[in-house]
This record gives sequence, structure tokens and C-alpha cells, in this order.
Amino acid sequence: MIEAAHSVAASKNFLGAMYRRTAARKGKKRAAVNVAHAMLRIAFYLLTRKEMYVDLGEEYFDKQKQQSIVKYAVRRLENLGYSVIIAANT
Repeated sequence: MIEAAHSVAASKNFLGAMYRRTAARKGKKRAAVNVAHAMLRIAFYLLTRKEMYVDLGEEYFDKQKQQSIVKYAVRRLENLGYSVIIAANT
């Protein structure tokens, strides 16, 4: 399972995003364990519920925490000396 988790690292799907997100915070080995655990949970739910796998997408984490990402980016730019005005695309 760990080898499969390492192979998912460069893929553009939910598990790849999970790997990259965890690897940035805790390292590659911990990320592999985290993704392998997620793969096992997904497999369990798919088998017990007899459902098809639907990938959440690479942007899942960004969509989930969009406000905090915007605040963080604004704060970083202001710390670098820029003046930031946020306007939403409509």
C-alpha cells in the first residue's frame, strides 16, 4: 500500500493532493502512510456499500478552505509591503 501511495504523489487527483499537502507538513513517509490509510478506507467503503469510486478532484482542499487561503495570501503580501484589495470575480 505504501508503494501505491508513493506512486500517487504526482497524480492530479484527490489522493495526489492529499499526499502533497501532507508531505509539505509532515514529510514524505508520513504522507505515504496517510494516503495508504485513505486508500484502505476508500476501498472498504466501496466494497461495503457497493458503489463506484468518484474522485473529489485535485482542488478539493482549496475549495474547502478558500477563505483561509485568501486571508493567508493577503497577510503574506501585506507583510511584504504590498497594499491588497480583494475583488471577487462575478
